[in-house]
Amino acid sequence: MMIPHDTRIALDTVVDLVNTAPESEQAEGLTDVAALYAFVRSHFISGVGELTQRDLKAVQGVRTQFAEIFAAPDSRTAAALVNELVAAAGTTPQLTDHDGYDWHVHYFAPGASIADHLAADCGMALAFIVVTGEQERLRRCEAPDCGRAFVDLSRNRSRRYCDSRTCGNRLHVAAYRARRKEAAG
Repeated sequence: MMIPHDTRIALDTVVDLVNTAPESEQAEGLTDVAALYAFVRSHFISGVGELTQRDLKAVQGVRTQFAEIFAAPDSRTAAALVNELVAAAGTTPQLTDHDGYDWHVHYFAPGASIADHLAADCGMALAFIVVTGEQERLRRCEAPDCGRAFVDLSRNRSRRYCDSRTCGNRLHVAAYRARRKEAAG
């Protein structure tokens, strides 16, 4: 599957955003405005002005909507959720070539809030996945103690873990040890 560079960046951003949500053993990743600034900087999100507590709450709300898209049981449900998200963001597509990047499309309106910026750009990246018939690539890690979101970009759609070096390896080692213990009697 060929994914444009800006869509790939937006997919990485939405995955990282969804993974900031508090889950079983994981604490809230966006605890305050400083954490939101850190998220914005680490993802090189452009055009972001001063952030406030209101922005933080709005981004946490968008994050919940993104998580619902990852949990959608089928493409029709995912499409409806994406449509709702990008419509509420006031999507305004425009071509841009800023910060040394080639031409690409921004979907957020100039001066948009960080929440609308994320909803529009990341929502359109998720729309790309649904339009190409690849909604099943939006997954959660199968490790019982994880559940982190990821986009399976493997050729045969076979990725099961958010990170094969951590979750995947941990489960494979545990299975190996269980087999060895059973064989030893």
